[in-house]
Amino acid sequence: MASALENFVNSVRTHSSSGLFEELATHLLECDELLNKNWNILDNVLETLNVSQHSLGVLYVLVAKFNCAANLNLDADAIFTLFKDFIEQCDIYQVQLAAHVYYELCHLFTKKMVTQSSCIYALNVLAAAINQIRSSESQLTPIHADLCKLSLKSKCFKVALKYLDTDITSITTASETRVHKPVEDPNGDAEYFLLYYYYGGMIYTAIKNFERALYFFEACISTPAMAMSYIMLEAYKKFILVSLILHGKIVPIPKYSSQVISRFMKPIAQVYHAMAIAYATASSEELRAVINKFSETFLRDNNMGLVKQVATSLYKKNIQRLTKTFLTLSLSDVASRVQLPTAALAEKYILNMIKSGEIYASINQKDGMVIFKDDPEKYNSSEMFLKIQQDMDKTMNLIKKINVMEEDIILNPMYVKKAIGSQDEDITSQQAKPYSSDPID
Repeated sequence: MASALENFVNSVRTHSSSGLFEELATHLLECDELLNKNWNILDNVLETLNVSQHSLGVLYVLVAKFNCAANLNLDADAIFTLFKDFIEQCDIYQVQLAAHVYYELCHLFTKKMVTQSSCIYALNVLAAAINQIRSSESQLTPIHADLCKLSLKSKCFKVALKYLDTDITSITTASETRVHKPVEDPNGDAEYFLLYYYYGGMIYTAIKNFERALYFFEACISTPAMAMSYIMLEAYKKFILVSLILHGKIVPIPKYSSQVISRFMKPIAQVYHAMAIAYATASSEELRAVINKFSETFLRDNNMGLVKQVATSLYKKNIQRLTKTFLTLSLSDVASRVQLPTAALAEKYILNMIKSGEIYASINQKDGMVIFKDDPEKYNSSEMFLKIQQDMDKTMNLIKKINVMEEDIILNPMYVKKAIGSQDEDITSQQAKPYSSDPID
């Protein structure tokens, strides 16, 4: 083993045995180049270190090893085993001192596993990595985006949904742990934040939870920004499509959103706005014409599946409009009014909408008549009372969280200093400004 690496190992073992982990974490910040240069003998280093006792040292070695995986001919199975063993055995206190390196290790692991057909096996391991590093269930980490990415690749959403269904109240970033080192990628934390909401929106879209999907895409595009992000642009396109499916129109963007949307995103996404204009006419023929005209764009954006669902939703919206006008209607009339080709297809749509609770109706098979009904829910059942109670409890808990967050902000020294500075500036400007009624000599 090279003498420089021997010094590295000795330093890790000495500091760890003495419990000087913070000092070791600072020292290891300068060891990246050394480990990357000696990539061919990193296995020897790992053999001399214990994962639980020397977690900081092993963490840096694994990052260097994963970075040089191509040179080492490391296959996915070897990377999976190394990562899994580290997550299961590492000392969380040591890892938290170098959280940015821990996040980098997870990103490298995801980058390798997402190319494998067996990436589904990595989901639970990555979930365990998140649980190790986060301080609460409602804290967002940069690894959340990796988990969502693997979930989309494997088409297995069960693990990711446990995290997506939890509303975020705090965020941890890689830059928070780089106090002794310049930030190499200042936009890295923002990227993983945007990707979490973008991938999350895609997952909810896949399971047809459009209300939650719309929220995630909105969170992505309304993130404060000084320049346009490709992630935000793609989220904006899907935001338009999900808005049409859910509400039949483009939902207004929050007022606090960046001007980037109106200046750059809207002109680039003109095709999707053209689709929204056609949708507003309630004419399925016009909507199909727009879809056919810009089909290449939708295919290039990988949004054709969602576009087809928009077309389907227009048929449903038109059927729902009929329930407000007619009590009974023949299947052939329904097909004609909503521009479906056959009565059989109209019957299929109506049956699916009845099953999903989108309309309340029955079909008389003898004469082919549809009987539209009112919503049978009277809001007086024990189940409905329990649901209202649960919603009220959820709202009260949310209010408590908001109050705690507001108190933390008010007591934050940086906020207090800025607030006092703003007040001083206002007082100074008011004193310097003459009154309009001042006499003029």
